Amino acid sequence: MSKNRGKLILIEGLDRTGKSTQCELLRQQFGESTTLLKFPDRSTAIGQQINQYLTDPSYKLPDQAVHLLFSANRWERNDYIRNKLLMGDNVIMDRYVYSGVAYSAAKGIEGMDLEWCYSCDRGLVRPDLTLFLVNHESNDTREGFGEERYENNSFQEKVREQFYKLFEKLDSQNDLVIVDVTGCTIDQVSKKIWTIVQDTKQIPSTTFKLFE
Repeated sequence: MSKNRGKLILIEGLDRTGKSTQCELLRQQFGESTTLLKFPDRSTAIGQQINQYLTDPSYKLPDQAVHLLFSANRWERNDYIRNKLLMGDNVIMDRYVYSGVAYSAAKGIEGMDLEWCYSCDRGLVRPDLTLFLVNHESNDTREGFGEERYENNSFQEKVREQFYKLFEKLDSQNDLVIVDVTGCTIDQVSKKIWTIVQDTKQIPSTTFKLFE
């Protein structure tokens, strides 16, 4: 007896926009048979190397190698995601291809333009719904960033620009919703997200969309 596959939902955004909190709340709302994945997935062999790079300033790698590690980390989990969905489980992701490409392209390294960064992820399963959280409050009025690489205001603005360029590049499928969280409480954002998700909760087939 065939079974409809689960829903693949991605929550994206700049740092400090509440992604992780909302991913966990969404997982709770879906209930059983729901998996939450955070990228980079630091539990894998490649993920452990990424974690060292992000947390240890003395650990040096070429920017191209770093990007390829992040992409490889997503490929590590591609079959796992597909299998979960085919079993009928829902999968919620905290960051994914969009973050990987935007953060690398924002470095402005020669040869690492948006197209080069994106090419590594062509063929990965594409979410059924991507929610991009946007907070228009001044960074000065929000909670501070952490101590990992890339967590500073000036770099985050460059990342924002690359996010929107990538959205424009990949707008052929109507699966992106920008969610304005400015001035909202955690509960208000959660309700906004749940309303959007309910409209696309059921998947009619076992087919997958891919990043092309």
